[in-house]
Amino acid sequence: MSLNNPFRKKPIEAYSDDIKQSQLKRTLGKWELTAIGVGAVIGGGIFVLTGVAANQYAGPALALSFILAGIGCLFAAFCYAEFASILPVSGSAYAYSYGTIGEFFAWFIGWNLILEYMMGATTVAVSWSKYFVKLLHLLGIQNIPLYLVNDPVSAKEEALKLGIEAPAFAINLPAALVVWLVTAVLVRGIKESARTNNIIVLLKVAAVLFVIVAGISYINTSNWQPFIPERMVDDSGMGHYGLPGVLTAAGIVFFAFIGFDAVSTQAQEAVNPTKDIPFAIIASLVICTTLYVLVSLVLTGMVNYTDIDLGAPVASAFGSVGLRWASLLITVAAVVGLVSVMLVMLLSQTRIFLNMAKDGLLPQKLFAAIHPTFKTPWKSTLLVGAIASVVAAVTPIEKATKMTSIGTLFAFAMICVAVFILRKKQPQLHRPYKVRYLPLVASLGFLFNVLLMFSLDASTWLRLLLWSAVGIAVYFLYSAKNSRLNSNHS
Repeated sequence: MSLNNPFRKKPIEAYSDDIKQSQLKRTLGKWELTAIGVGAVIGGGIFVLTGVAANQYAGPALALSFILAGIGCLFAAFCYAEFASILPVSGSAYAYSYGTIGEFFAWFIGWNLILEYMMGATTVAVSWSKYFVKLLHLLGIQNIPLYLVNDPVSAKEEALKLGIEAPAFAINLPAALVVWLVTAVLVRGIKESARTNNIIVLLKVAAVLFVIVAGISYINTSNWQPFIPERMVDDSGMGHYGLPGVLTAAGIVFFAFIGFDAVSTQAQEAVNPTKDIPFAIIASLVICTTLYVLVSLVLTGMVNYTDIDLGAPVASAFGSVGLRWASLLITVAAVVGLVSVMLVMLLSQTRIFLNMAKDGLLPQKLFAAIHPTFKTPWKSTLLVGAIASVVAAVTPIEKATKMTSIGTLFAFAMICVAVFILRKKQPQLHRPYKVRYLPLVASLGFLFNVLLMFSLDASTWLRLLLWSAVGIAVYFLYSAKNSRLNSNHS
């Protein structure tokens, strides 16, 4: 196959060989896979983004924003599910696109999935650090040095607010350390990781259910009036509320849904991937959307949307009605729950790298090295952990969040196109799970994700373009030459 053909496709038959040659253990059932999906999705979104989205954009109609975002993600989830049933391999959107659109697009998607998983884990690590510091404050530990719990930019901003001199050096030490804790668990093994995740998910879902049940009795329905606040424009020209505000909030809380596709990266470790992966993808998304909507209704019912705390909205809502113990409980749940989000994101990143390395697009000695005892890609896991910890230690959360969102939206849009192409070009393939009304579902999924991409600011697009330029250079300088599909490479 010609080196000059970046549109060459990996034969569908080759995926069967990858499955047979896999050294990974098949230990995950459908409920463990669903727990992985729930563990990836419920986290920073429900504990952090609800405050900004309700206070500044949607008001009580935040519940509608979650429904809209959930429906949009559901279109992509259906497409992921069909692909996962056909190609039960790790690699997510990267692997699916390689067999349909072509190698260059697959590489490009895989490169941008780094923004979803590695940058996503970084974002969550920074969020975890903020909740950890809040927990220390609730426990009476107040005098924590700014330079140890903030990145350099945030440290200067905090110092300015407090009217003190900005530190010459700053590092978000808790964020860096928690990444290494998760990395150690992942190196140990997938079964251990899954067990750890199952325990955390149970605790996290229990805490979310507690928020819903305990918060209902404190709802003041007058806080829901008007449900969709009247549209207004502030002095800076930024619009708030109204139907446009509900849509903007949907784009913001989209980050809260990132992670359901992580289930598909575990296909080679699933006991019955063709049935269990589609089930887990859709089940985890439906469960999380339902919980999000209920929590948003409780939150905006307990506190008027204009008074919602932006930093820790759910915990602060219970504190505002005198339930300090509940605020402490929720903060603990956030600290514990965010760990499972990082676990799934870093786990997924290493599995995508493993798949790319097997295809020759990344160095196999580093990214495809399987530990002889733990049977995990340990070198790749350590590398990913090291990079994520450094970035988490020095990067402001808002920049990491936007980069995570745009990378994920791009991958979601492309997977909707890829599943449609495969249905048209290879209709004879056995599809254990088949999306109904695929042309409509794929079209809506593509349009939804592209529209959300264009709702992000110009600086985020610039960073995406720069990141993509680096990825394209790596492809043509290394990956195209070393690809297993290259006839000049053996």
